[in-house]
Amino acid sequence: MHRVISLLGSTGSIGRQSLDVIAASGMSVCALTANRNTKLLEEQVRAFRPRLAVCYDEEAAADLRVRLADTDTRVLSGMEGLIAAATMPEADTVLTAVMGMVGLRPTLAAIREKKRIALANKETLVCAGELVMDAAEQYGAEIVPVDSEHSALFQCLQGCRDRGEVRRLILTASGGPFFGWTRERLASVTKEDALKHPNWHMGPKITVDSATLMNKGMEFIEAMRLYRMPPEKISIVVHRQSIVHSLVEYNDNAILAQIGTPDMRLPIQYALTYPNRTEGVAEPLDLLSCPPLTFEKPDEETFRCLHLALKAARTPGTACAIMNGANEVAVAAFLADQVGFLDIAELVEAAMEAVPVTEHPTLEDVLEADAAARQAVRERIR
Repeated sequence: MHRVISLLGSTGSIGRQSLDVIAASGMSVCALTANRNTKLLEEQVRAFRPRLAVCYDEEAAADLRVRLADTDTRVLSGMEGLIAAATMPEADTVLTAVMGMVGLRPTLAAIREKKRIALANKETLVCAGELVMDAAEQYGAEIVPVDSEHSALFQCLQGCRDRGEVRRLILTASGGPFFGWTRERLASVTKEDALKHPNWHMGPKITVDSATLMNKGMEFIEAMRLYRMPPEKISIVVHRQSIVHSLVEYNDNAILAQIGTPDMRLPIQYALTYPNRTEGVAEPLDLLSCPPLTFEKPDEETFRCLHLALKAARTPGTACAIMNGANEVAVAAFLADQVGFLDIAELVEAAMEAVPVTEHPTLEDVLEADAAARQAVRERIR
């Protein structure tokens, strides 16, 4: 099977691992995009020879044009460039690994072109999940999740005849680097502490989200959208070993789980090769040497970001977009040493209280709610 991939966000953690999988699987790349890492993007373009390269940042795109002047690769910039990459006629699969709300419009554009979407961008479903899933149904576009937890659910649901057989989706959380800590102890957490994830090697934003447990709350919302499940049929358990990637409990009390090493290349590969399985690039799990598997209840009171995400999940309309936009700005401020670790949840909660919710939103309503939440957090920081 030969796939032609348009990879949005090729210089990030997921993007780099995706290129490992693509190279090992003999697939082709027709487009690569980044924000402003022109040095790495140039190296990737020379290795994979796509027809199109995009830098979202205009100045970076100008630099990339100079760097690639001796190649046949066209260089574009901005949202226009991302949408062009997402809709290239030769691409059968669009892997969306960009970070943040910037991934929403290109994903919708790819859906309208009936592309297969290998989805690694959480914000697309968190902020506008119902719009995205309705569009996918309308245009007949297939969405295959890349996140390890949603890939696990996707695989465990393969034998499900209808969703009525499912009692519960069970998402696993590593608990991040601060599992078991008190709020008093969390008050002194530094950026360096938060970026030391015990099991996964990820970008800084998602690593902080894992430390606050916001990431798991966002995955809860994603599961609601992807699998059309009400919140009462989704649970979260803390599984420190990150070997069980998620589980599905059926009405007959059977529980199916997908297990494996904590290596993102496994779910990336399955998203690109589904429904087939090919020789894997991820390390196999040695059952005889893996640690005992434990499961515990998450602490919503200490990790307020999880509580806020679950509250947004149960609120119709733009609540999730407000929560997400506020969180993006708050985490960026934490990474810039402008606010403390516990301030992230306080800033998100304040924005959720300040910005009104639109119950039946259009795409424009979602984008406006996102912008209003970001502005609310910036003003509060100032």
